[in-house]
Amino acid sequence: GGGVHDPFDIFSSFFGGARVGGGGGSSRGRRQRRGEDVVHPLKVTLEDLYLGTTKKLSLSRNVLCGKCNAKGSKSGASLKCPSCQGTGMKVTIRQLGPGMIQQMQQPCTGCKGTGETINDRDRCPQCKGEKVVQEKKVLEVHVDKGMQNGQKITFPGEADEAPDTVTGDIVFVLQEKEHTKFKRKGEDLFLEHTLSLTESLCGFQFVLSHLDGRQLLIKSLPGETVKPNSYKGINDEGMPLYQRPFMKGKLYIHFTVEFPDFLSGDQVAALEKILPAKPQTQLTEMEID
Repeated sequence: GGGVHDPFDIFSSFFGGARVGGGGGSSRGRRQRRGEDVVHPLKVTLEDLYLGTTKKLSLSRNVLCGKCNAKGSKSGASLKCPSCQGTGMKVTIRQLGPGMIQQMQQPCTGCKGTGETINDRDRCPQCKGEKVVQEKKVLEVHVDKGMQNGQKITFPGEADEAPDTVTGDIVFVLQEKEHTKFKRKGEDLFLEHTLSLTESLCGFQFVLSHLDGRQLLIKSLPGETVKPNSYKGINDEGMPLYQRPFMKGKLYIHFTVEFPDFLSGDQVAALEKILPAKPQTQLTEMEID
């Protein structure tokens, strides 16, 4: 109507309740509730997080019906729900024991908590009185370099729409797939590599394919020996830092050394000539068990 101020709307705005009476009452002044966020897991590879990527995802969501302006009816009219008397809530009382009752308040199933019903003949032909229709939408999700497992990418106000409701967000949560070669810890990458005993003592070199396809030549320094369970760190070959992609962490290579199961007498004699002498241990016969 024509600009008549209803004092009851002030109370509705404070207490969030629908007005009782008439044909479902006015929606002016109602406190809008916030719709729920919709959370989707998004599986990404370590390569995706190293290089960055864009994924296009098709989603279905509810949007307000444009044909009836989200009224649910052709005429725009609605009736007070007879089941809950327009409150949108039903109170149920359950007896727990002698002299003990439990009172529970739940959304009315007859009107889905709206407090309103629509005459069957007056229902909107497009939304069938639901006030919302389904829409398919394609979202482009930008995964930036250096993002972490569990990090959230939010699309504000893209969740399901509903009347008198602030639309919630669509949230994608990154789930990093396990990699066959690399393990990630923060901004650093870890790699397992096995050397033969000869390589650990006399030097090694091998080619490593990195996450971006580059071929890195990894080799020891002249005269350098590698102990079992030792690490070699390479600067700036780890993960790019989130929002600072030109900076990178470290790549750590963890070395395992394979020892031969058996050496011949000649091999032992040859090794004893070139390796440091064994420590001599003096034992008396009394000490030998």
